[in-house]
Amino acid sequence: MRELIVEADGGSRGNPGPAGYGAVVIDAATGETLAEAAEYLGVTTNNVAEYSGLVAGLRAARDLDPTATVRVRMDSKLVVEQMSGRWQIKHPAMRPLAAEARSILPADQVTYEWIPRAENKHADRLANEAMDAGKRGEQWSPSQSTADLDAGRAARPAAPVKGRGELRDQPQPTRSRTTPATTPHTDDIRAARNVASEAPAAAGGTPPDLGTPTTLVLLRHGETPLTPQKRFSGSGGSDPALSDTGRHQADRVATALAARGTVQDVISSPLARCRETAEIVAARLGLDVRIEDGLRETDFGAWEGLTFAEVRERYPDDMSTWLSSPDAEPTGGGESFEAVAHRVGAARDKLLAAHTGRTVLLVSHVTPIKTLVRLALGAPPEALFRMELSAASLSVVAYYADGNASVRLLNETSALR
Repeated sequence: MRELIVEADGGSRGNPGPAGYGAVVIDAATGETLAEAAEYLGVTTNNVAEYSGLVAGLRAARDLDPTATVRVRMDSKLVVEQMSGRWQIKHPAMRPLAAEARSILPADQVTYEWIPRAENKHADRLANEAMDAGKRGEQWSPSQSTADLDAGRAARPAAPVKGRGELRDQPQPTRSRTTPATTPHTDDIRAARNVASEAPAAAGGTPPDLGTPTTLVLLRHGETPLTPQKRFSGSGGSDPALSDTGRHQADRVATALAARGTVQDVISSPLARCRETAEIVAARLGLDVRIEDGLRETDFGAWEGLTFAEVRERYPDDMSTWLSSPDAEPTGGGESFEAVAHRVGAARDKLLAAHTGRTVLLVSHVTPIKTLVRLALGAPPEALFRMELSAASLSVVAYYADGNASVRLLNETSALR
């Protein structure tokens, strides 16, 4: 059976902002590009643009060969995980797009693969061309300059043609909106998008204006009576308040943040220790506190209030499974790390959409903060066990309009010293 590769990308300059997508269909056997698609979408979010690129790529693949197997390659972890069925689709704007994508080809013909952004150059270029065209009030049309792709081809041997035993490297023709092409370029490598300073070049060589990032300042709450004892204290336990030490820590952090003068909004987990920490800081900054339920700590089930050693002694098998699998739940119906990641990711997306370009203080807990850092880094779930996060520590993640995230700070505690 013939195999096709779909590479798709989408972007939004503002998130939400002017958005577009790009998609390319490649013959897996020869490496030849068979079709391109791109479109300016108007003002929408990065995730909607990513899904729109997927839909366009799958349609183009179906039009070429409805019986082919299709391997989708995208740098959007969200789309790949949701379409693979591992993550839930909670955002109402993405559900119809995901349903449309699933309806284009039978499910057993399509697989999904996450790739680094550096390996998705062609689709990214098309998306940026579409956004540039929209900015000019025009419809997308193919770029006349393919120097970046030609340079990539010149650096490697031409692709073998299946069944002929010879090499072919034909010149690339001008292409229309969704038009067959015949030039192999699947190995072209995009320079890593190092937000702001090395943003992806749009058509004509001008980097897109990514604007001011949305910056999340992540503050773990101050100590509670359970913190020094290192007991499991999640959303299903006793909900302890801050200790005297914890209140002192919150006050010190408030002083440091007030001196910086950058925080514009304060959002807190609903649990008492976070609300109290947030209120101390917000009072110093002259801001109100808003509650986001998605920032609450993991529910640790029957382990609430126990130390790690006590859980290991009482529930050794459950503990071992929990430490080795992100799908495993604590004893008694607690939350898995995967469930927490879904919840925290949804809260992050909602906050980024509501606070675009602002600096927001999120007062939360160990697992949600580590999860935000892990997702920003694209690190595996086991990375949670390789981060230290002290009480009243600060971490910072900046999110840019092209979907990139930059971890700027982790577990900073200088305000407490």
